[in-house]
Amino acid sequence: MIRLDPATASPSVPPTVPFWALAAAGGGPSDADAAFQAGAALGALDTLPRAQPTWIGAWRQRLALKCAAASMRLAGRAEDEAALRDAWQLCPPGADPGPAGAIFGAWRQLAGQPPVATPDRLEKILNQLGLHWDVEALAALCEHIDDLARSEQPAPFAAAAIAARVVAMRPNAELLAWWVADLVLAQSLRWPRPLPLLMTQAFGPAFRTGADGKRIRPGEHGFERAVCIALVQAAAEACRLAGELSRRAEKLLAVAPKLRAKGAGDVIFLLLNEDAVSGSLTTKNLSRFAARRLFERLQQLEAVRELSGRPSFRLFGL
Repeated sequence: MIRLDPATASPSVPPTVPFWALAAAGGGPSDADAAFQAGAALGALDTLPRAQPTWIGAWRQRLALKCAAASMRLAGRAEDEAALRDAWQLCPPGADPGPAGAIFGAWRQLAGQPPVATPDRLEKILNQLGLHWDVEALAALCEHIDDLARSEQPAPFAAAAIAARVVAMRPNAELLAWWVADLVLAQSLRWPRPLPLLMTQAFGPAFRTGADGKRIRPGEHGFERAVCIALVQAAAEACRLAGELSRRAEKLLAVAPKLRAKGAGDVIFLLLNEDAVSGSLTTKNLSRFAARRLFERLQQLEAVRELSGRPSFRLFGL
């Protein structure tokens, strides 16, 4: 039987972005209003990464998946969330997950590590994104990120500034620009881990405010204002996702004492910390057969969802 700390088993209700901020953001606010609304949205969202609820790992990785799916358009690819999940989950350990899976891996790394930029780390991210920079350019970018951190510039403007800087340095590196923008946003807000947010809005209405509907790219006129508007929507969507995962995690934790499989605790930990878990998972305490039976039991208790839609190589998550 699994025994849980009552405090862990009763997660608090996630926040929501104020309705007035969302309504105003959709009506073409002024630069000052857009910045104010972004501050309100980020203020609501800010409580989650600081509170560290039990399901925050799954939440971060689900946000990473959404950003990776949005990245496919910039990368000239067509994979959706399901295809990206397969590329990552069905790849043998140590094998190449392919271009789409590698991009997903870059967003997973952003969500899973502290918001620190070093040349070595950024070089690995560039490789995953299919880009290549020289050592001097990477050092210059890291120095600029450090300068932004010391400047205490408001978070949305710091994120916009670094995205513009990346595209100014390498026009073909917009994907990196959005990745680094979320890292700098987390630095500015003193979050322990970044939240993948802005990429999901890159092709949305926030960046299509011109009369001709042309997308505003990093560094172009109106980009800072667009980032503020995009952050309102991104924060609202992240809060809604948090609400969904909170309810599902509460259900999972509620049924946990009913599970008698020896390795059930390991599976629950993974479900709370990952976007998806393989139905054929094996651990030192759980055989593949036992895992299959455990996931069937969790499905019967309506504590997990099957994410792949397949009869084999099944994936489960909150």
